[in-house]
Order: sequence, then C-alpha cells, then structure tokens
Amino acid sequence: MIKYALLCDREHAFEGWFAASSDFDDQQGRGLIECPVCGSKAVRKAIMAPAVSGTKTRGADAGPAQQHAVMMEAMGRIRRHVEANFDDVGDGFANEARAIHEGRSEERGIYGQATSAEVRDLVEDGVPIAPLPPEPPKKTDLN
Repeated sequence: MIKYALLCDREHAFEGWFAASSDFDDQQGRGLIECPVCGSKAVRKAIMAPAVSGTKTRGADAGPAQQHAVMMEAMGRIRRHVEANFDDVGDGFANEARAIHEGRSEERGIYGQATSAEVRDLVEDGVPIAPLPPEPPKKTDLN
C-alpha cells in the first residue's frame, strides 16, 4: 500500500491509500478520485515523502502502543481540520444539519452538539452526519 497526500484545485488537502502508485494514476484518469470537502475531481498529488506499508513488522514500532498512538494522532488531525474549516453551530447542530440537508440553509461543513435522540432522528431521515473524534489527551495528562 502507498499513501499520497492529495490536493484538489481549491487547495483542500486530504490523503489517499492505493495498492500501487499506478492505481492512483488509473483512478484519477477515470475520474474516480474526488475531494472529500468540495467534491472536485481535479485532484493531484501533493509534494510529500510517500508512506509505504509493507507486510513485515518493524519490531516494537508495530505493536499495539504504536498503533494506538497513530490512531490518536489521526483522530486529532481530523478534529483539528473540522474545527479549523467547519462552522461551529453549537447545540443547534441538529436543526442546522437538517436545514442544510433539505436545502433551506447554505451547504457547508458544520459541527456542534446533538442529543442522542436528535442523532437518531437525523440518521433515520438520511441526513449525512458523523461523530467528531474526541480530542486526544494532552501528553501532560498521560501517565
């Protein structure tokens, strides 16, 4: 597997994993890759050092503690991206998500709080939502 940093024509940054480098070229050529933020299909590779995943483990680096650290970092990156680029609508999240879904409000990325009943109703009505990952613990708070 190979991971690429990708950019759309509106400079939204995201990542993509491919079985081989030729898979990116093939999928891009067929218009199958699109920006998860704006839906643009004008996607290109960003300058980066590619991350390649092999089948061999690397000693202690591949253990559960390392996997947990990688997962926490990824969740933190997602949360920071949402907080930096989406509108915080607070406890009005359910109403605003529904208004966007129904076309009564401007389409944009939002985040906020909702009760479990509001979440259930949104999901049942087909409103596309996802939970925001928790904030990773600060290193000073860890044992």
